[in-house]
Amino acid sequence: MSTRRIATAERRIAAEFVALIAFSMSLVAMSIDSMLPALGAVANDLGARAPNDRQLVLTTFFGGLTVGQLLYGPLSDALGRKRAMYAGLVILTAGSLCCLFATSFWMVLAGRLVAGVGAAGARIVSMAIVRDLYEGRAMAQVMSVAMSIFIIVPIIAPAIGQGILAVTTWRGIFGVLVVMTGTIFVWFATRQSETLPIERRRPLSAGPVMRAVAEVVRNRQTVTYTLAAGLVFAALIAYLATAQQIFGEQYGLKEKFPFYFAALAASLGAASMLNARLVQRFGMLALSSLALRASVVMSAAFLVFAFATGGQPPLWSFMAYMLAIFFCNGLLFGNFNALAMEPMGHIAGSAASVTGSITSFISLLIGTPIGRAYDGTVIPLVGGLFGMTLAALALTTFLAKPREGAVTEV
Repeated sequence: MSTRRIATAERRIAAEFVALIAFSMSLVAMSIDSMLPALGAVANDLGARAPNDRQLVLTTFFGGLTVGQLLYGPLSDALGRKRAMYAGLVILTAGSLCCLFATSFWMVLAGRLVAGVGAAGARIVSMAIVRDLYEGRAMAQVMSVAMSIFIIVPIIAPAIGQGILAVTTWRGIFGVLVVMTGTIFVWFATRQSETLPIERRRPLSAGPVMRAVAEVVRNRQTVTYTLAAGLVFAALIAYLATAQQIFGEQYGLKEKFPFYFAALAASLGAASMLNARLVQRFGMLALSSLALRASVVMSAAFLVFAFATGGQPPLWSFMAYMLAIFFCNGLLFGNFNALAMEPMGHIAGSAASVTGSITSFISLLIGTPIGRAYDGTVIPLVGGLFGMTLAALALTTFLAKPREGAVTEV
């Protein structure tokens, strides 16, 4: 085979790998965002008590995601990446089927909790596979390209959910999730090879797992950027929990909600694509610092404006602010994850598990109350965005400050 044909084949394989990783990770986004237009219908049909109870359909999923992420890292380190992925996809399917045939609101919440546990497998194992094959800025670049593909799902997922509601009920959304999960299962089983050889696997016992957790927690760089990612993601959870209420009810955009949501998701995706190019030139630390500082300044200014307008700023101004914030977040997520994982290559699975779980726990712990504080205005959301980005900036400025002789840029 000629050198040109070999190079073409390698590029094709690499492109398929990035696509598979992106769509595997997108199961989390699809499970969340496709449900947004249906939250009110689920709550009404199954007798939820309070208007804000609809948010539990999302937050219980995140709760399962938090718990599940503690399991799949050690599991994938012991049994291999593929077996751990299979387990997660099967559990995700079971949870979605429970929701599909639910007869009460609590049954939906139970199914979402199970589905979150399963979806954690797709997220954690995908990150571990990337870390098996790449490191440093190359890893950040691969993650950013994967995020560029991954972001297509949040862009179109609410529209898919809205389209399903137009022809059937909210149960049809869970049917689509079952089909999508099965498709990823077949694709992964037939096209992705195992990236963790037997000789590199770690025994699945309490001792090695606890030592891995201790190593993650003691690493200054890993802990700092894991906490910072959790703070930034907390604001995103608050937005996801309240987006349907803000756009659909506060601004009266029920039918147009998917388009506004898609615009914000596209802003995040564009930033991720740009980050894939810029990270090789400027580095993860510089880009993250710039994005955080811009977020803090914009959120502080818009919070003042939101109070001045009684929490009802014009739609155009709210969209302009959120577009800018989502763009900054697109520069943050991939870099924060890569910075947290960089020192953990020798225990990639366990490290991805611990960092992912900590990130989700912090975001759920902080983001849920912000969402539940929704009072018909944007003030709780904007205030949460300001507080979380300010806290993340303080963490990365002081805790991650280079020590004498230390090198934190990678």
